[in-house]
Amino acid sequence: MAMDALVDHIERVAFEPTRQAGLARLAAFRGRMGRAYASGRNHDHGPDDRSNVSVLSPWVRTRTVLEAELVGAALEKHTLSSAEKFIQEVCWRTYFKGWLEHRPGVWADYLADRDRQLDRLSTNPALGSAYRAAVAGETGVSGFDAWARELVETGYLHNHARMWFASIWIFTLKLPWALGADFFLNHLLDADAASNTCSWRWVGGLHTAGKTYLARRSNIEKYTGGRFSPGGLAPEAPPLLGDIPPPGALAAGDSVAPGPVALLLTEEDLHVESLCPPGALVQALGGVCLAEFRSPGGAGAAAAAFAEGVVDDAMDRGASHFGLAGAERLPVDGLEAWCRQTGCATIVTGFPPVGWAKPVLDELKGALARDGIALVYHQRAWDQAFWPHARKGFFGLKKAIPRILAELGQPV
Repeated sequence: MAMDALVDHIERVAFEPTRQAGLARLAAFRGRMGRAYASGRNHDHGPDDRSNVSVLSPWVRTRTVLEAELVGAALEKHTLSSAEKFIQEVCWRTYFKGWLEHRPGVWADYLADRDRQLDRLSTNPALGSAYRAAVAGETGVSGFDAWARELVETGYLHNHARMWFASIWIFTLKLPWALGADFFLNHLLDADAASNTCSWRWVGGLHTAGKTYLARRSNIEKYTGGRFSPGGLAPEAPPLLGDIPPPGALAAGDSVAPGPVALLLTEEDLHVESLCPPGALVQALGGVCLAEFRSPGGAGAAAAAFAEGVVDDAMDRGASHFGLAGAERLPVDGLEAWCRQTGCATIVTGFPPVGWAKPVLDELKGALARDGIALVYHQRAWDQAFWPHARKGFFGLKKAIPRILAELGQPV
């Protein structure tokens, strides 16, 4: 790719739901993963210029592109010290996943709170009116309204904008945080149960005791290049009330015996080429999109299109990789029948972390087990290596990054 084309690709992100597009984005940004990223990553230049950030999260969220591929690309071009900030940002997602795996009750509590707050929208006129104005981008708060519209239209927000948005939602507009988290899950291309829930909790003071994030006018002015200068923001951010539960034991993945298997793809893991362990012989391939389970509102148009697209892309790649005649796109209510029709005693799928896909797959697992069919959750070495370090704060995982990467075979 010529330099002019690389720059154009970096600045004008098209969220094409294919691995090829994700790899092109990775190649285009690789040279900027070092000190340029560390110094410029907090600036939100707007949707027409994402040259300072990778914007790879939608592909990484679905493991269309793997975390290890991002880290490997960074270390091919940069030293560990110069790419440290980029690699840490990759590992933040892993940290949040592991933290929630240690505390699945936090997700259950969020779901219950979300449902209570959604019910209140119809019984509390003031709350309903304020909520509708917020999600429509009609609050009159500079920046916030633009980000609300950008999220719905594109499915993406810069990470700094997500923090500002959540802070304004909670502390200035005084809306329930669970409704904001649901709004994000409904529309983000990279919607992730752990990252989203933990990030909103962190802003509100529920993730790290007493620590909140306050959106300030001066900070927004500085990092948006003066595009936004909101007045009337909350002057303080008192922590929300809530507990931080202690960590519990991690759920383990399943072992996969050598032999014939069927492979079931979901948005949880779409790197189909490496999803099965050695010795597994793929006889059939199916894919299901579970985006409808993110929220009572399902998934927004942009988010649903991306999720469906990456599943279809993975099925096409998988059929070619395994030499199959084709792959079947499955409706949720057709999963059990397809698994039985494959004729395989073992169905392999990517390990479902805490989130909306897990209950669907756990129910399927139980139904199949009654007839002697095993739905096997294959867990990646990346998660096995990092998640045990996510029991408390990020620091514990951060200091282990070089050692864990070396253990995973990544030269550092």
